[in-house]
Amino acid sequence: MKLFSTDFLIDLAVQEDLGHGDMTSQAVVDGEATGGAVVFGREAFVLSGTHPFRRVFRAVDPEVEIRAMFRDGDQVPAAEPVFRVTGRLRSLLTAERTALNFLQRLSGIATLTHQMTQAISGTRSRLLDTRKTTPLWRALEKAAVAHGGGRNHRFGLSDGILIKDNHIQAAGGIRQALKRAREAAAHTLKIEIEVETLDQLEEALGAGADIIMLDNFSVAMLKMAVDRVGGRCLLEASGGVSLRTVRAIAETGVDLISCGALTHSARAIDISMEFCSR
Repeated sequence: MKLFSTDFLIDLAVQEDLGHGDMTSQAVVDGEATGGAVVFGREAFVLSGTHPFRRVFRAVDPEVEIRAMFRDGDQVPAAEPVFRVTGRLRSLLTAERTALNFLQRLSGIATLTHQMTQAISGTRSRLLDTRKTTPLWRALEKAAVAHGGGRNHRFGLSDGILIKDNHIQAAGGIRQALKRAREAAAHTLKIEIEVETLDQLEEALGAGADIIMLDNFSVAMLKMAVDRVGGRCLLEASGGVSLRTVRAIAETGVDLISCGALTHSARAIDISMEFCSR
C-alpha cells in the first residue's frame, strides 16, 4: 500500500518554489499577457514524468493548456518538442522550473534504465531497481524505471521478505533467519536472503531460500554461484552494477540484477522550455 500521494508531493513542490508569489514575473510581465512555449530536450532521452509536469502547471493555473507530443516510455529525439503549453505568460514562467525539475529527473532515470536494459538484451537477466530512492519520490522514480524498461523490486518494507546481513546477524545466522521468516510468512510468500560468500550461498540454499541475493560477488564468483545452484532457486546479483559492468554480470547467467544507481545516480536530462509564437 502506498501511504503517500505523489500529487500531494507535487503540490508541495510548487508551494516550496512559489512561496508568497513569483516576484520576478509579477514585476516584469503583464498579468494579462498570454502566449505559448515549447518544451524539448537538448539530447535524446526516454520520457518519464508527464503526470507531475502537467500537475505543476495545473496547480499554478488550471487554465494553462498542455499538449503532449509523446508518452511516458517513448524515446524522444534531441530538439523534438515534447510539450506545447499555452496560457498566461506569468503562469508559464512560474511553473517552468518545478515542472522541468520533475521531467528532467524522472526522464534521467528512465533513460539510464533503458540504456542498461539494452546492454543486457539477449541474456536471461532482468534489471531491477532498489529502495535507494529519493525520500518521498519513490513511486515516481519506480515508475520511471518501468518507463525505461526495467522491473520494480519491492516498493517498501511491507511488500516482501528480504533478509540482509544485519538481519542475519541479529537472528543468529542464516538458518535461524530463514527458519523464523518461513514460520512468520504466508505460504505463498517468497523469501529472499542476501549472502556474501559461496559458503553462505550453500547454507542459504540448503535452508530453503527462494531467492538468493549475491552481494558484491565478482563476475567469476557469480558464474560459480550459477553453476552450483543449477536453477534450484532464483539468483540476484547486487553491488557494483553500472552501465559499464551490467553486461558481464548478465552473461554469468543470474536471473536478476538489482541496481541502486538507477534511482540514486541517474543524470538529469537537459530539458528546456522556450517561448515561441503561436
